[in-house]
Amino acid sequence: MTHTLLPSSAPAPHSPESRPGAASVRRARALVTVSALLAVWIGLGWMPGQMGALVAASLPWVCIPLGAVLFTALVFARRALVIPLAVVALWLVAMAPALPAPATSPSAADTSFTAASQNVRAESDAVGDSATDLTGTGADVIALVEMAAASRGAAAAVLDPTHPHSYHVGTVSLWSAYPIVDAEPLDLGLGWKRALRATMQTPGGDVRIYVVHAASLRPGEQSARDTMLTALSDEMRADDAERMIVLGDFNAASTDPALASLRDTADQVRPTDPSLGMTWPAAFPLVRIDHVFQRGMSVTSSTTLPAGASDHLATLTTAEF
Repeated sequence: MTHTLLPSSAPAPHSPESRPGAASVRRARALVTVSALLAVWIGLGWMPGQMGALVAASLPWVCIPLGAVLFTALVFARRALVIPLAVVALWLVAMAPALPAPATSPSAADTSFTAASQNVRAESDAVGDSATDLTGTGADVIALVEMAAASRGAAAAVLDPTHPHSYHVGTVSLWSAYPIVDAEPLDLGLGWKRALRATMQTPGGDVRIYVVHAASLRPGEQSARDTMLTALSDEMRADDAERMIVLGDFNAASTDPALASLRDTADQVRPTDPSLGMTWPAAFPLVRIDHVFQRGMSVTSSTTLPAGASDHLATLTTAEF
């Protein structure tokens, strides 16, 4: 009598591996694990400090692995679909400050006000080109930051004819088509000046403007930036101006926890076009670190655009009051 032996590598007839649906269960478990990891990563974005800043910078791109998980669950493991859907909901909540916003319809009866801002890059020798491009937008106010003293003359030659009112603090400059009064430098806790505050006398009334270039964010070096942003929010909170606009390079992604205190005192302007308004690097924008905040006005449009040879895109915002 002969006996046929099963190959040692073959699963036993009733082993878990041979049960119908075992592969589907394994896929579902893998999807739940990946979804949980993505949820933890998203949740870390609310943590102040370097971890929150890192997650905030990567948060828009979490949609790529999240989309892959969602698609895989839809095709191969529908019973696990609720888990990635919950993570999508969490991601949308975390992304709220960065998502596009509907614009207010312009009203002919109200006063329109357009502000442009750009980090023109200190080593760039094409500041005049940035000024020319931004003048072409028709902006009433143009703010330039990270501008070397040697470049200011090139910008002034372009901007002074159309924006005769200006104020300068270190590498931060403001040109306006409207008279500027009560202008002053702000050190925002650093001991040197990287910001300014001024009042513009527009036909519709005074508008307070802040122009800021926050300290850089580098691995292990975050305290100076956070100090500036906290001090800026304190200044904004104490400011009783009816209308306010705050713009510049904040060196913080849209959802960075360091911007939370600013959002408590003014509205963070979100892009009104179908984009996330990424501004850096200009060649292939990956993160939005140039922002606009406003109070007492209605935003009718907000977008980004290339200007000059800077590594930052410019922001262009129109509001009315």
